[in-house]
Amino acid sequence: MHPERKRYAIVRDVPRSFDRCLKNPQFVDQPIDLELARRQHRAYCAALAEADLELISLPADDRFPDCCFVEDTALVVGGTAVMLHMGAASRVGEEVAVREALSRYLTVVELKPPHTVDGGDVLTCGRQVFVGRTSRTSRAGRRSLREALTPLDHEVTPVPVSDVLHLKSSCSLLPDGALLIVPAHFPADAFADFERVVVAREDAYSANCLAVNGQVLMSSGFDRTREMLAARGLPPVELDMSEFRKANGSLTCLSILF
Repeated sequence: MHPERKRYAIVRDVPRSFDRCLKNPQFVDQPIDLELARRQHRAYCAALAEADLELISLPADDRFPDCCFVEDTALVVGGTAVMLHMGAASRVGEEVAVREALSRYLTVVELKPPHTVDGGDVLTCGRQVFVGRTSRTSRAGRRSLREALTPLDHEVTPVPVSDVLHLKSSCSLLPDGALLIVPAHFPADAFADFERVVVAREDAYSANCLAVNGQVLMSSGFDRTREMLAARGLPPVELDMSEFRKANGSLTCLSILF
């Protein structure tokens, strides 16, 4: 199942409060460089534009240190945007500006609290939607998402996830329909119908790639992953994501594509 072509990308500027975001425990002692994060974000946006996307850029909101991670606020399926209720209480409210932007283009439906779903836990592969079983996405949230997507002819499949924040922290869909994946974070029978491109556990961060309009964006510094993708005829565009990694975020987290 190949990712469909996208026209738009919603992105959101990095707030001045970004250094107070929900940090990755692995990097909790490493301060975030705000200006570097902003430069990295500009490079990311430029790469999206190079991939033939029209950017819908939202201003940062300093009340929400994590607000640049727009992916977690909504899921787009066809002509419908499903607004999500995120699992971290400090992030509730980020979705308001995103909802307003999406409503200009799509039909918007809501998942009501206390059902929690983070967009980073949702991997859409055609009409198959995998939803991570994590601390950020509840059983009730998965059930509510199934209720919202079934009328849209999409099937929801829960996937246990271990030792990472989100499902897409260690798994992403490539343009050729294969999954780039760190198998150690999932049950052996997960994604049984998909070809797997296996990423070494020590390179797990690079498994979050962004496939868009035939291109692959990946985090720089992971030579083995880059070489695997190039060998498949998918030479990636590499981007420095160091400051977003400290914030438990990566490439897919920073945009909503539709």
